[in-house]
Amino acid sequence: MSIQLATGRRMRRLNMTPMIDVVFLLLVFFMLASSFDRDVPIKISTGGGESAITGSPRLIDIAPDMLRLNGRAVALEELTAALDAVISSRTDMIVLRPREGADLQRLVDVMSALSAQGFTALVLLE
Repeated sequence: MSIQLATGRRMRRLNMTPMIDVVFLLLVFFMLASSFDRDVPIKISTGGGESAITGSPRLIDIAPDMLRLNGRAVALEELTAALDAVISSRTDMIVLRPREGADLQRLVDVMSALSAQGFTALVLLE
């Protein structure tokens, strides 16, 4: 039963189908655009504990277009071999320092590559 106005015209019902279609399209887009396979465990230190760094330094500068291990340029594919030369085990601390212009994705890529190779003690500098 429809409501009649004083002019004699019927009031149309609001069609919700296009709005529901848009909501579902947005939902599908954001589900497909999200990436859930990049689980990199990060330990956050409050800075109160002491941890001694033994052995040679292991500082990786992460720039947008290159990586530097202890000031020497190295490709991401060669980073594991270069690190093996300066560490005694894969549990040694490795310090990561993003440089100006390096985005978060670049940092995650480096951390993922190191984690995949078995490096467990990654420290991130601001």
